Amino acid sequence: MSATAHPEAAPLLCLRAEAAADLMTPNPVSVRADASLREAVALLIDHGYSAAPVIDEAGRPQGVLSRADILVHDREKGMKQGPGAYYERADLATGAGERLGPGFHVEAVDTTLVRDIMTPAVFSVGLETPAAKVIEQMLELKVHQLYVVEQDGTLVGVITALDILRHLRPEVPAL
Repeated sequence: MSATAHPEAAPLLCLRAEAAADLMTPNPVSVRADASLREAVALLIDHGYSAAPVIDEAGRPQGVLSRADILVHDREKGMKQGPGAYYERADLATGAGERLGPGFHVEAVDTTLVRDIMTPAVFSVGLETPAAKVIEQMLELKVHQLYVVEQDGTLVGVITALDILRHLRPEVPAL
């Protein structure tokens, strides 16, 4: 059995940030509402993100596309197709009726746009929002990230739970 430290011996942590501007990662990767779902999935995978803000032409957030949105879409799309949504090799033919040989296959192309499946709500804070209020809002909303906007609504940053953890430091005791 290993010994565990007593809670009173554990160092206290202090958040070393005053406002959202101190916590945020600037210039977050975003996606356009008219982007194809395929483009958006590539963007999320390539950057290792679980979500991205959806912005308009002026750079204002209109929604959020998350991996959960994509999974729900895929599940619903599969349910709509139902059983029997496949082709036998003998069914494959050109428009003129010529049978297709080996190596040909039917590919389902998803024409879904980001705007069709995004969550049309954006939880955001201003640059001057106190850091404690940012954390409070994340906990109340049960979200892993908040977007930071300027007064005109333009997206300028994102604050994730990991950003907050990066700003925690052991409290130095007063002498």
